[in-house]
Amino acid sequence: MVFNMDRLTSMAVFVKAVDLGSFAAAADVLGLSAPMVGKHVQALETRLGVRLLIRTTRRQSLTDFGQAYYDRCKVVLAEAEAADALAADQFGEPRGRLRVTMPVHFGRRCVAPVLLRFAQTYPALELDLSFNDRFVDLGEGDFDIAIRTGDLDDKAGVIARRVARQPMIVCASPAYLKAHGQPATVDALQRHQAIVYRRSGRVSPWLFPRDGLPPEEMIPLNRIRMDDLDAIAEAATLGMGLAWLPYWLVSDRIRSGALVALLPDRRAFLYDAYALWLRAPHLPRKVRMAVDALFEALPALMT
Repeated sequence: MVFNMDRLTSMAVFVKAVDLGSFAAAADVLGLSAPMVGKHVQALETRLGVRLLIRTTRRQSLTDFGQAYYDRCKVVLAEAEAADALAADQFGEPRGRLRVTMPVHFGRRCVAPVLLRFAQTYPALELDLSFNDRFVDLGEGDFDIAIRTGDLDDKAGVIARRVARQPMIVCASPAYLKAHGQPATVDALQRHQAIVYRRSGRVSPWLFPRDGLPPEEMIPLNRIRMDDLDAIAEAATLGMGLAWLPYWLVSDRIRSGALVALLPDRRAFLYDAYALWLRAPHLPRKVRMAVDALFEALPALMT
C-alpha cells in the first residue's frame, strides 16, 4: 500500500494526539492549531469510513478500531523514519530529526552544548532535546538516543556506549570548614553533616575507589536531602555541609574559592555516562555521528 505525504502527516498527528491525550496538547507540540489537529484526524476517519476517536468535553478515547489503527500507524511511521534514515546516509551528512533524552543537569551543562555545536555543523539536522531525570524506555519509540549516568540495566535490544567518566569529589565551603574542621580521610567524613542526593525515596551512597576491590560505600550524616544537584551545590556553598558532586558541576565554584575540594590525595570515583540506542539492522547516520561527537567532546568537559 502506498502512502502519500499528507496521509503520513495525518497519521503522525493522530498518533501524537492519542499519545498526549488531547488535540490541544498535540497542537502545542506539533506547532499546529487544535482545529488543524482535528482536521487531520477527521481526514483519516473520512478516508477509512470508521470512527477513530470518541471525544467529549472532558476526555477522549479510542474506539476499538481506533486502537488497532493507532498501533498500526506507529509501525508505519517507524518504517517511514527508517526509510528516511537510509536516504540520509546516501547524502553523506546527518539530516532529519534527532530526538535525545538526557538527565537535567548533565544534559544542560554538558550534553546539550555538544549537540548544539553538532547541529550548527549540519544545518539539515533537527534537534528535539528532552531534559528529564526519569528513565525512558527507548522501545516506546519517542527517542533515538538516551543519555544515562551510573549503572545500567542489561536490557535486550539496547546498545550502550560510554561517552564520559565524571570524577566525583567531596567539597565544602570555607565557612563550613572553618567552623567544623577539614576531614582528611573517608572515615572522618562520618563525623560531618552532609547534603545528600535522594531520588525516589533512596539516598545515593558516596563511593570511593579501592584497588582490586569494589568501591567503598558510605552514607554520611545528613539532615538535608535533595533530588537536584545544583541545589546541593548551592547549599554546600552556603555552608550547610559537605557534598559529593561531579567535578564539572562545581569546578567554577572551586576555582573562585566558594568551595574547597576535600581529600585531594584520594582517587576520585568515576561516575560513567552512556549513550544508549536501540539495536537495529541499520543505524541512522545521525545517531552514529551524534554519539561520536559526544564521545569526542565530553571527556574534556569533565575536568
